[in-house]
Amino acid sequence: MKLSRGNRLLLLGVLLVVIDQVIKYLVKTNMEPGEQIFVLGQWFRLCFVENEGMAFGMSFGGQVGKFLLSFFRIVLSGFLIWWIRSLDKKGTAPVGVLVGLTLITAGAVGNIIDSLFYGVIWGYAPLMFGKVVDMFFFPIIRQGERVIFFSPVFNFADSCVTVGAFYLVLFQWKFFSKEEDKEKEKKKGKRD
Repeated sequence: MKLSRGNRLLLLGVLLVVIDQVIKYLVKTNMEPGEQIFVLGQWFRLCFVENEGMAFGMSFGGQVGKFLLSFFRIVLSGFLIWWIRSLDKKGTAPVGVLVGLTLITAGAVGNIIDSLFYGVIWGYAPLMFGKVVDMFFFPIIRQGERVIFFSPVFNFADSCVTVGAFYLVLFQWKFFSKEEDKEKEKKKGKRD
């Protein structure tokens, strides 16, 4: 049985979210917060950190900010899912655009799951106020104990969002510029 392009994208998205959640579950259940496992010497470590939910451990406006961030992520993910389905049905978007958007959406959904449910599952916060589990740490350039380049600890979902966004900007920008031109033509046609 051959899967449609839309079903393959759905499968990719679900697979990425499952990988993210399995990694986070393994870290959450086998490591203590702050614990580090040196994987490749000083260059790559698993480091268990929980954060309020913004990328690379940033926080935003206390409890209200946390709620707004979770709400924004849910709305944005819903929009992205609708947009991917719409582009797929039209058949005008290259597969690369759909894959890039799917990576971003899967990453957002992975972190939404943490924010929505982890506090409830592990009994430390109500729904929508859980913390995001981060674990990947690549202190690439070091000077003594001071990290010079890329000190944030991040997770698989963050990687999906980052890779998807960079891929779209670097390799699929022509599609988005064409879409912008089409919108301008529509508006111009309505005025005439």
